[in-house]
Amino acid sequence: MTILEVPGAALHYQLEGTGPLLLISQSGEGDADRTVDLVGHLKDEYTVLTYDRRGLSRSRLDHPATIADHADDVHRLLAHLTDEPVAMLGCSLGAVIGLHVAADHPGQLQTLVAHEPIAPWLLAGAEPKRHRDELTELRDHYLANGLQATVPEIARALGIDPSYGEPNRTDFPMDANRIANFDYFIRHDFRAAADDLPADLTTVTARVIPAAGTTTPRTVFDYQCAEALAAVLDQQLQLFPGGHNGNLSHPKAYADTLRELLSR
Repeated sequence: MTILEVPGAALHYQLEGTGPLLLISQSGEGDADRTVDLVGHLKDEYTVLTYDRRGLSRSRLDHPATIADHADDVHRLLAHLTDEPVAMLGCSLGAVIGLHVAADHPGQLQTLVAHEPIAPWLLAGAEPKRHRDELTELRDHYLANGLQATVPEIARALGIDPSYGEPNRTDFPMDANRIANFDYFIRHDFRAAADDLPADLTTVTARVIPAAGTTTPRTVFDYQCAEALAAVLDQQLQLFPGGHNGNLSHPKAYADTLRELLSR
């Protein structure tokens, strides 16, 4: 097992494939193994780096993490592995982490694909508070009612439809490890996302590609955050197959779109 010691935590990470380094920072409670299908479609062209965020699976931590902690983890992981700027795919919470890495550590990222960042600070007016409150309410709902009652509410809030996708994709049962990951994610990372401060996007030198799922409802805040990021950067919003979790539900088509964008 490959472990990197960082301040306050130890990170499990995995490398697979050959070619330029591509870091994937996963969404939700997903650990390094969650991207197995996506990695399978990318490893012939990229050396794909995946990791367990601190608090998940094989990574350990001393205290609950902030988004700044998560971003510093990525910074240290990349510094440990390479001196060259790399490509990064950030999904959901991973996209927020990527935005902070791009802002705080210029030169580490060449390209960041930011897929539906759960970053209320990207929104205007009263929307940031409304969606911070939404994250807090979901956390409170989980603490009061448990996981089974809360997963459908999270899916509703983020516009996730788990009922369809490509055939023969890997199924991830709700085993003890995944239940523990959900507990950490909802209990701590929801609060971290709600409390997160804006990244200074004016300092970013990396190419940032705002992205969203083709089937994600336009009314949910993660899609609206992607639209807001595109507006801030004066970029076109790029659409990927599937919805908020298209990297899991449509791994082959998602990988094809990612390859095309990275090759531009």
